[in-house]
Amino acid sequence: MPVSRFDPVPPATYLYCLISHTAMKKTFALLFIIGLVSCSKNKDNKASDPETDDPNKVLYNQVMDIHDEVMPRMDDIMRLKRELKESIEKSNNLVPEKKKELEQKILQLDSAGKAMMAWMNDFRPEEYTGEDLRDYLESEKERVTKVKELMLEAIQKAKEN
Repeated sequence: MPVSRFDPVPPATYLYCLISHTAMKKTFALLFIIGLVSCSKNKDNKASDPETDDPNKVLYNQVMDIHDEVMPRMDDIMRLKRELKESIEKSNNLVPEKKKELEQKILQLDSAGKAMMAWMNDFRPEEYTGEDLRDYLESEKERVTKVKELMLEAIQKAKEN
């Protein structure tokens, strides 16, 4: 006997469908969560990170980290130079020794700023490959570290009264 769509569904069949549908939802949710977890980036797995596989890339990043650390200090250098120049201009009765000291601080700040600009202008890692690149980056790391020290020292001295 054919079943029409208006025939009532037996309660057992309805209960089976309801349980089956709920179980299917839970299974799908579980699989979805497992998929998300398995696809998420494992931060402890550094072996698959191409940035750490290449020693030259690691060294390049170290050089750029030093640069990025002190480059914002160029604003401090410019501000301090301006403030020192204004101090000299506004002080009519400035003792010659004090004026010379302020001018020396300005020169030191200027030298530090020019050293950074020269380093950035001369930094050309794209011209090297392989072991030559590694040697170049090691020397540039030393050079930019010296520029960093020069800048920080000039800033510190300029802030001293």
